[in-house]
Order: sequence, then C-alpha cells, then structure tokens
Amino acid sequence: MAETRLIQGRYRLLDLIGRGGMGEVWRARDEALGRNVAVKCLKPLGPQRDDQSFTRVLRERFRREARVAAALQHRGVTVVHDFGEYEGVLYLVMELLQGRNLSQLLEDNKQHPLPVADVVDIAEQVADALAYTHEQGIVHRDLKPANIMRLTDGTVKICDFGIARLGADIGFTSKLTGTGIAMGTPHYMSPEQISGDQVDHRSDLYSLGCVLYEIATGVPPFDHEDTWAVLVGHRDTSPQPLRTHRSEIPEYFQRIVLDLLAKTPEGRPDDANDLRRRIGSAAGQGQPHGVVPGPRPEQPPSSEPRLPSWTRGMTTGHKATGTSAL
Repeated sequence: MAETRLIQGRYRLLDLIGRGGMGEVWRARDEALGRNVAVKCLKPLGPQRDDQSFTRVLRERFRREARVAAALQHRGVTVVHDFGEYEGVLYLVMELLQGRNLSQLLEDNKQHPLPVADVVDIAEQVADALAYTHEQGIVHRDLKPANIMRLTDGTVKICDFGIARLGADIGFTSKLTGTGIAMGTPHYMSPEQISGDQVDHRSDLYSLGCVLYEIATGVPPFDHEDTWAVLVGHRDTSPQPLRTHRSEIPEYFQRIVLDLLAKTPEGRPDDANDLRRRIGSAAGQGQPHGVVPGPRPEQPPSSEPRLPSWTRGMTTGHKATGTSAL
C-alpha cells in the first residue's frame, strides 16, 4: 500500500509514524477535505490471510468495530472519520493527534514517574472518557499506556476502541479465549481476562489501575520479565502500595488505585463515574487522605497456580517502554 501513496483516490500517505504487529500508521492528507489525518492500515497475518471464509468474517467484524468506534463522540476518545478496504488492506482514518502516548512520556522521562498532579489529571480525564464509552456498552479490553495519548494542550484521549477484539481475529494477539475475549498486554490485564472469564466495564477499570500505578511509580504493579509470573501476580498477589515506591503520592490516590486493582470486579469501584467522582472530590478538596472507602474484600488463598493452558506460550508483550504499540 505504501507504494501506491493514494488510498481510494482520496487519502495520500505522507509519513510513516508508527508500526506494530497489526500494521502501520501513516500521517496522510485527506485530499477531498484538505486536512491531515492518521491512517491505520491493518493486515491479516499468518496462514489465515488466504482463507476466503475467514477474510469475509474479518471484513464484517472490521466494519462492525469501525462503526462502533466511529459512533463514539467524546473529547477523550480518538475520532474515527472513515474506514474501508483497499487492495486487500483494511484501513481506519482517524484524527491526527499531536502529542505523546503515556508509554512515550515515561520513556521521555527516563522511566521516572510522571508528576503527581499530571497523574491525577490523567486519571480523571480517562475516567471521564471511560464513563462515556461504558454507558454506550463499549469495553476497551486493551487499555495500556500506549493506547492513551496526552496532547500538547493537556487533553487526554483513549485510542483503539474495537481494535483489541479485531486484533485477535487478524492474528495479532496471542490467543482468543473460549468466550471470545481478546487478549490484552499481560502487564495490564485483569484477572478475569487472564482466567478467560467474561469481562465487563470493570475489567477496563483494573487495566486503568495498572496504568495509573505505572505512571505514578515508574513500574507496573507486577514488574516481572517472566509472563507466567506477571499473570500469577495479577491473579493472586496484592500489589505493593504505591507509597512504598514514592512517598509523595497522596494517600487518597493510593487507595483509589489499589481499589481499582482488586482481584474481583466486585471489589473495584462500581463504574467509571464513581471513580471520576472519587478522584474529583478528593483532589478538589486538596485533602491528603481523600475519600477512605470501606474494607476491601479478602482475597481467596491460592496454592498451585491454575491459569489457562494457553498462557504458557505467551510473551510479556510491551510494558510502557515508549515503543509505539498500534
């Protein structure tokens, strides 16, 4: 596609700005409307790409996911302008964002945590965007630092709604669970994703907790190179309190993040609206301790790790090291 430079006689590819397992992202020019856009090109991988029935299913799922993404209208969600297929390659046309994703911000900061005020602001903006998308019945399923952008004006946007599920179809993600839930990146996966259980909006809250933990402390809640250890950590181990890594983190914010990281969905905030209210209330009052919730439920004891067999072949994927994940 790069050689043609023009998609559907309308989108002229200018500069390659990202590449990953699912394809490429280009800065492009919409010649019909005279504006710059981002074009994400997705291409099926592996032997399935020659399977005609698989390709038909993929196209239909792509159209469905793209329509869902295009229907989302919120300042905290990346705008999808158009989608289609050109010479066998599926593509999404999105607004061109000027800024850095959280993974890149951590890398720019030499893996040191971000300023506390920035972390709280990011948390509040992402909670607001998730509250909106969850009200539309949309669960992201792959929330991670590389999928959250902070623009030059301070606005925070979530990217790639629908791409996680689609990624499983085109061979990008490691596995597709028996319930059809697409895998995320192990460092940011909820226990119910790891177990192959059905997920809902509270899985996104857990992943957000992992993201906030990392940008606030500089390390993920379970910082292991071995995938199995990361997965078992999510399932069985209570994370270290954030203030053990960084004492200036407000107590209220530590409590909120640890609640997001509850092992069961019932132990987390009810929804993103609840999370947003808690952050806004405590931060707005400038209280060092903020809102103190009730006791967290006890975690059931665990002996032999019993994770699904498919997890044994997984790799850790990317932590927030600044590599641009598509």
